[in-house]
Amino acid sequence: MANDANAQKAPKTGWFEGLKAEFGKIVWPAKEQLAKQTAAVIAVSVAVGLVITILDTFIQYGIDFLVNL
Repeated sequence: MANDANAQKAPKTGWFEGLKAEFGKIVWPAKEQLAKQTAAVIAVSVAVGLVITILDTFIQYGIDFLVNL
């Protein structure tokens, strides 16, 4: 049991070196591309929020109408 616990521990220096190597592989987007993607995410989020609000309002009016019959 003690051998299993020691065998699973990775040396910290190897882990940090691996992490640094993986961060070196990341391809970061250009500022223009990042700005366009951010604007797209915000626009889609606002549009979906408006659609949900409109549907919620119509459903609420429909339920109120049916309850007051």
